Amino acid sequence: MRDLFRGTGTALATPFNADLLIDYPSFEKLLQFNAEAGIDYFVVNGTTGESATTSKKEKHELLSFVQRNNPKNLPVVYGTGGYDTLDIVEHINEMEWTGIAALLSVSPYYNRPSQKGIIAHYEAVADACPVPVILYNVPKRTGSNMAAATTIELSHHQNIVGIKEASGDFGQIVDIVSGTPEDFLLISGDDMCTIPMISLGAVGVISVLANAFPAEMSSMVRAALDGDYAAAKSYLPYLSKINPYMYSESSPAGIKAALQLKGICESHVRLPLLAPSVQLAEDIRSIL
Repeated sequence: MRDLFRGTGTALATPFNADLLIDYPSFEKLLQFNAEAGIDYFVVNGTTGESATTSKKEKHELLSFVQRNNPKNLPVVYGTGGYDTLDIVEHINEMEWTGIAALLSVSPYYNRPSQKGIIAHYEAVADACPVPVILYNVPKRTGSNMAAATTIELSHHQNIVGIKEASGDFGQIVDIVSGTPEDFLLISGDDMCTIPMISLGAVGVISVLANAFPAEMSSMVRAALDGDYAAAKSYLPYLSKINPYMYSESSPAGIKAALQLKGICESHVRLPLLAPSVQLAEDIRSIL
């Protein structure tokens, strides 16, 4: 399991056309672009894929498309999560899990449960899921943080194998590393925190930047995992310059602007998100 998620996973954006329907030809182009650049696995229907505004039918179709159009037969992680535990369990029970390596499930958002509530939520999800579960802590999106003690307790569930940690709190990250089993996977959920997290024991990153910069991200991560931190750091001046623009007008507007400039897909997003402004596109163009 550790080797399966070692490296860079792309948190796939979902391309839309001008009518805001899923643009599958562009999605195929995105998959090909990433696979050829050395990405290690795909994450479909994550928050970067605008999972909050795609229907269950669309989620099934997106997953099926990735499975049919996986150029190098890379592992596929399916993202699902929300604030209604019973709805998530129902969705899990409706899924066909053949060929899916793991479930990535974001911590409940909006209703902001207690830490005990988060534990009970994930235990219900993991009990129902026929494939391994990866936790996802992203406080900026969910409005609540999964404490290290919560992650440590959940790490002992037989079907919870790791966490995508995007808190940016290195004190918390150190506590997670020291308190979880040796085979529990720590995965960076913040592109710019990836190198120091690898130095603490992370196995890689689930990346937003990798959509448009797969060669740079995968090379950086591979170098860090090999212990060549000088080579890994050489990618930071460029990536750290572009990274703030990925979030300045909400994600994934920024990464879609970069993808459009690279000729992969258009930059359409679904409401309540807005398409990237002309200024944002020009700022990104100037760096590219």
